Amino acid sequence: MGRIPILTIVFILSLDLLGFSQDDRPNIIFILTDDQRWDALGFAGNQLIHTPEMDRLAAEGIFFENAFVTTPICAASRASILTGTYERTHGYTFGQGEIKQPFIDQSYPALMRNSGYNTGFFGKFGVNYSGFEELFDIGENYDRLDRYKDRRGYFYKTLGVDTVHLTRYTGQKAIEFIRQAPQEKPFMLSLSFSAPHAHDPAEEQYFWEKEFDSLYASQHFPESPLSDPEYFEAQPTYVREGENRNRWYWRFDTEEKYQRSMKGYFRMISEIDNEIGLIREELSKQGKDKNTVIIFMSDNGYFLGERQLAGKWLMYDNSLRVPMIIYDPRSVQGRKVNDLVLNIDIAPTIFDLAGLDKPNSWQGLSLVGFLGENSSNLGREDFICEHLWQVDIIPPSEGLRTKDWKYFRYINDPQHEELYDLKSDPLEKNNLALNPTFNSRLMEMRRKFENKEKELRN
Repeated sequence: MGRIPILTIVFILSLDLLGFSQDDRPNIIFILTDDQRWDALGFAGNQLIHTPEMDRLAAEGIFFENAFVTTPICAASRASILTGTYERTHGYTFGQGEIKQPFIDQSYPALMRNSGYNTGFFGKFGVNYSGFEELFDIGENYDRLDRYKDRRGYFYKTLGVDTVHLTRYTGQKAIEFIRQAPQEKPFMLSLSFSAPHAHDPAEEQYFWEKEFDSLYASQHFPESPLSDPEYFEAQPTYVREGENRNRWYWRFDTEEKYQRSMKGYFRMISEIDNEIGLIREELSKQGKDKNTVIIFMSDNGYFLGERQLAGKWLMYDNSLRVPMIIYDPRSVQGRKVNDLVLNIDIAPTIFDLAGLDKPNSWQGLSLVGFLGENSSNLGREDFICEHLWQVDIIPPSEGLRTKDWKYFRYINDPQHEELYDLKSDPLEKNNLALNPTFNSRLMEMRRKFENKEKELRN
């Protein structure tokens, strides 16, 4: 017998000895949205948005009320999701070339495929890596097309003879993958929607399928919190003149733009919601709904005009906080969790669901313990938040968030520090860094950040 068949038999036997089979290893679907802030779904208390499928996932699963990304920008956040590590560890963001191969070798897509899962990916990979096609059994990497400065940025993929929105295309690709998945082994499907990310080159910014035109048509959106000029004026010059302000002019600087942008943003989220419903219907049709875990989150938060800003990138919770849900039909259902959970926890959670031990290089924690009858406790007291990309239009920053406190500073202007008591000031209105009463708290948070940063470097 040749070498390859022997190795194959040994691998299959090893999986059997470990107790892995289609019967006890679940299918896993990981759904990632782009720029969906933590409260942009009904279950989070948003009374204006229409997201029945996301709400159903949350009501039937585990809803994490304090979920965050460690870096609020798509490239670095997605690299952290893939590798289970902080940005200052994997070192990847825009303008850095390709992600380093050792981190891809230890990424969840590579290791899940090696473990015997049938793997797929559709949508925005968001990380520059020339070997993408080798990472998945079936994979297609696509995003908005910036060369089109109109709706064609979102409408260029076809299903049959029809040109459809990228959201519809991604949903249909997921359905086809589920239909065609081999019966003899479980699947791991990653879906990465480009929506509700604005199409930056276009004047109207947000685009959706025509069937959603009537949704929110009569809705009038109230002005965003902290929209008074004093909150903008409190920002340092490099924020007031940076990209967060530029994009506010694109989307929110007039009442007409604000209403149009809010409706567009919500419609694009509702369109994703509709696809989630269709995907769950297909799981049921294929008899796979009872053994498929669905994980849902966003790659970063989003300013909707707060502080007269737009975009993300900053260390405020508008940028950092995201929705996160884990629905496991095999487990206790309908629970809200208050622990601090992070994007770097996704890879360890996927591995734990698959019965695999996480690599030592991963810095995140598994969230599977929350799926049991007895509520788990991660023991996480804080996390580093960071945006390290050195670019003129976005000031890099770093800080530390606990459940009750936030500290951050700008890397190129470390004398500018901000400190917030989140328990009494959840909107981060009152910067306490210059208040002598809180000087000891400021020094404590600064010291905790610097110690944790040293730990990550060692």
